[in-house]
Amino acid sequence: MKNITAFHSVLICFLLLNILPETGSSAKIPSSKRSKDVIARQTPILLKETNAKGLTLGQAVCIRIFKEEKELELWIKKGSKFSMFKSYPICTFSGELGSKKKVGDGQAPEGFYTVYPEQLNPSSDYHLAFNIGYPNAYDRAHHFTGSAIMVHGNCVSIGCYAMTDARIEEIFTVITKAFEGGQSSFQVQIYPFRMTSEKWKLMPVWNGTASGKTLKPVTIILKQINCHRLLL
Repeated sequence: MKNITAFHSVLICFLLLNILPETGSSAKIPSSKRSKDVIARQTPILLKETNAKGLTLGQAVCIRIFKEEKELELWIKKGSKFSMFKSYPICTFSGELGSKKKVGDGQAPEGFYTVYPEQLNPSSDYHLAFNIGYPNAYDRAHHFTGSAIMVHGNCVSIGCYAMTDARIEEIFTVITKAFEGGQSSFQVQIYPFRMTSEKWKLMPVWNGTASGKTLKPVTIILKQINCHRLLL
C-alpha cells in the first residue's frame, strides 16, 4: 500500500467521507427569468419521466462524468440509494485525459467536487450553468490553479463541460428541484474513464506508478466503498 499514488489515497478518503448527500439546505437558490422559464417548461416533462422510472423529482442528486466516453450521468436518490435517471452525451470538453493543473492549460478537470446552490449560474453566457467547484482541496494541495470551471449549455468549451442548451435545461432543472427539496450540496465525480478491470490496468501508466500490482489493494477497497454502493 505504501506505493499507492496520492490520487488513489484522496479517492479513497473522499469516497469514505463524502458518499452521502448533504441535506437541509437553507441557502438562496440563484434564479433568473431565463431559468424560471426553463424550469416552468421542463418540470411537467421531467415529472412524467421521473415518475415513469419510479423516481421523485426533488430528491437528492449526484452526477458522474466520464471523459473518455463523453458521458454525464444524472442520478436521483431512491430510498437509501441512488438510481440513474439519465445518461447525457457531453457535446464537447477541451484538453485530454488527466487533471487540470494551471490556468490556461485548456484542460477539463478530473476529481471529486461539491456543488452548493450559490454555484448555479442562471444567467450564463452559455445558457445555464453550474460551477463544479474547481479547485478542490486536492487540487489546491498540488498547487493547481484555475477557476470558474462549469458544466454549461452550448457546444463550445475551454476547460468546461458543454452539454448543449437542451441537455443543460434538464440537468439544471433537476438540480434546482433537488436544492428546493432540501439538498444542501451534491457531488460531481469526474473520471478519466469508466473504472473497469481493463481500464485499471492502464492506471499505472496514467499516474506514473511502477507496477499494476501496486493498484490491486486499492481496487479491492474501491469495490467495497465505491459510490456504487449507493447507486442502484
